[in-house]
Amino acid sequence: MPSSPTRPRRALLLAAASALSLSLVAACGSSGSTGGPSTEAADGQPVSLTFWGWAKGTKDVVAAFNASHPKIQITFEEIPSGNAGGYAKIANAVKAGNAPDVFNVEYPQLPDFVSQGAVQDISKLVSADLKAKYLPQSVELTTLGGKNWALPLDAAPQAFYYRKDLFEKAGVIAPKTWDEFRTAAEKLKQADPNTRIATFFPDDPSTFEALSWQAGAKWFGTQGDSWKVALAGAETTKVADYWQKMVADDLVRSMPSFSQQWTASLQKGETAGYLGASWGGGVLKSSVPDGTGKWAVAPIPTWDGSPASGMLGGTTFAVSKDSKKAKAAVEFATWATTTPEGIKARIASGTSSVYPAAPELIPVAKAAFDTAFYGGQDIYTIYQDAAKSIKPSWSWGPAMGATNTSLKDSFGKLGAGGTLGQAVDGAQKATVAELKNRGLKVGE
Repeated sequence: MPSSPTRPRRALLLAAASALSLSLVAACGSSGSTGGPSTEAADGQPVSLTFWGWAKGTKDVVAAFNASHPKIQITFEEIPSGNAGGYAKIANAVKAGNAPDVFNVEYPQLPDFVSQGAVQDISKLVSADLKAKYLPQSVELTTLGGKNWALPLDAAPQAFYYRKDLFEKAGVIAPKTWDEFRTAAEKLKQADPNTRIATFFPDDPSTFEALSWQAGAKWFGTQGDSWKVALAGAETTKVADYWQKMVADDLVRSMPSFSQQWTASLQKGETAGYLGASWGGGVLKSSVPDGTGKWAVAPIPTWDGSPASGMLGGTTFAVSKDSKKAKAAVEFATWATTTPEGIKARIASGTSSVYPAAPELIPVAKAAFDTAFYGGQDIYTIYQDAAKSIKPSWSWGPAMGATNTSLKDSFGKLGAGGTLGQAVDGAQKATVAELKNRGLKVGE
């Protein structure tokens, strides 16, 4: 599991939280009513909670919770993943006043939901003992302005999934560096002109963001009461230039993330690898079930060969601003994220390979995941080592919706003369404009 954050990381996150809290005063006011009594169990009837999410295995988690908690019953609605429309659906529901009691939101988007006043401050329901169950990094990513806004489900260190048979046919091994990754891509294409090593997802910037994090970029920080936005720094430029050339030289595919097109390319052996995260192990397994025994997991390639990782996504449970059932919602989220029963239910579904934010549950997850798809490989050890190498000093900004929309729009123009460098520059401008539009100070 990851080591404790360094002092500089703690200072940066605390400073970022202070800057964000300036916007919370106006955006949220005294959002939520977690300190008071909730309309939990009137007339002896069970509390009924509504819950929206998309993470793999969630249906099984809800079923297990409902079976073991007769006083709280969850009605679950599976929605599209956040970047595929889920966040827009949640935001619209919040504005219309009919949001679910609890919903999933990833770490990068949580500050945005907080600054927009869409979620409740649940600090009074999150004890010190509960916070101690989670990785400090995960707690810090869910703590803004000195308040707790969500409970973390997982950490999401990066990993590289690859087809062993196709790599052997091309005479290559799992690359340890990005230079080796490009060489492997060239050899795979030479061995079979229809095969590519991986996919660039133009509709989902999260992989590019994780790769920038891994390279040592620091997109957001603070100075005094001002935000510092540095999307176009040297580290991100290096990543953008590398992937621009990979795309331009036709060494990777470009197609929508987790689409039927992507799945078909995996099934046909036209795509031999997947740059994902710990949760991707279950996604891949459920996407190409006939690939059992053909796939393996390796550490993500790095620039110098030394272990390094960013975090690609990672999910939390947040309580919507208008819910009157915060106590029950936090009880459900606590059970789902800190108990062996909750993690077992998720992973035993066969679709999830979540890496728990609660370190004590990592052995539980490891035991529950059937590794036959990966030839019996101990993939959780790969995840655990990757988690230890997550680069420190990364913070998410309070307007990632604007950042991601700009990146996504520009990524979609790569085949029409646009470049990744232009995409990053455009996202820098769009992000700064949105922060200023929200009344936040932005330093030069």
